[in-house]
Amino acid sequence: MVTEDSTPATHRPRVAILFGGRSSEHAVSCVTAAGVMGAIDREKYEVIPIGIAKSGQWVLASGDTSQWSLSSAALPEVTPSGRTVTLAEVGGEHQLIVTEPNAVPQELGSVDVVFPLLHGPWGEDGTVQGLLELSDTRYVGAGVLASAVGMDKHFMKVVFEAAGLTVGPYVAVTDRDWLTDAEAVRKRVDKLGFPVFVKPARAGSSMGISKVDSLEGLDAAIEEARRHDLKLVIEAGIVGREIECAVLQGRGTDVPRTSMPGEIAVAAGEHQFYDFAAKYVEDGAAALSCPADMPDEAIARVRELAAVAFDAVGAEGLSRVDFFYTPAGELIINEINTMPGFTPKSMYPQMWAASGLGYAELIDELIQLALTRKTGLR
Repeated sequence: MVTEDSTPATHRPRVAILFGGRSSEHAVSCVTAAGVMGAIDREKYEVIPIGIAKSGQWVLASGDTSQWSLSSAALPEVTPSGRTVTLAEVGGEHQLIVTEPNAVPQELGSVDVVFPLLHGPWGEDGTVQGLLELSDTRYVGAGVLASAVGMDKHFMKVVFEAAGLTVGPYVAVTDRDWLTDAEAVRKRVDKLGFPVFVKPARAGSSMGISKVDSLEGLDAAIEEARRHDLKLVIEAGIVGREIECAVLQGRGTDVPRTSMPGEIAVAAGEHQFYDFAAKYVEDGAAALSCPADMPDEAIARVRELAAVAFDAVGAEGLSRVDFFYTPAGELIINEINTMPGFTPKSMYPQMWAASGLGYAELIDELIQLALTRKTGLR
């Protein structure tokens, strides 16, 4: 196709922003999408917002970023619609199709890349990634296996240990463990010593996490975590500073790139740890120091280990790797997040900004990495 002045028309890659989802992190995903849609270069990319309702329905969503803002009064939510969006291959292209009862399906055109800004199960855990692989559609971020391993805090730790990374003491608790022998679970946790952190194995954004200071509070914390996931990880409390590092896939065969490490400082008051409200709701509840106040050799070691963790799970695109830095100078890995919070105030983009890569430039780099990456086995 050419324009009237015979100059070839430039093709803007069509980017489908996928957000919402069925997990308890639905609202966080909406806020993340608002940040990305507000910063993405509209002259370079054509953006199609697609929301996933809590029911699992895909719908055409509003591009008005104010609709997806987060406040303590109301959480944003994708609502179901009479019109459902599906992704299908039509004429050799990946097309978005809108269907509704008693109507002819409507083609919205091809999609070059999907940016799945989904957090938690049914989005960050390899399920949507598998769907996109089946449809041969390029997408931003980790593939099926890396997403699944990065979502499950138990198997994540198993992979980290196999890669030679230091992992803190923990116990994994399945639904069967708790229902058939709760007393055995209590004994295993008691051996860790208190305090402990009780966590859903496959949730993020600090959903369902409780700090427990004695055996008496354990059962209530377990039941709270089980509201989010029937599989749990219970970790021994570690005395140390919480250090984070952002990782970005290298171009081509280049090694992963790492940001300067950052440190979270939670304001004194109601927050015993970096919980949901401190992360997303309350302004001033937490602050990032980047680079973290550490010796140069410790900073270099954090960046080295973050890249090791990224490669250990087979991550692609982006990840945030979290460590404990003990008074003895030991680095204990806590977790990897293959789709970290990505609002402008989230720690992942803030660490890159402090390292010289701005928010809009980071979004562009992630899309370009996805556009050059093939689907399927790689």
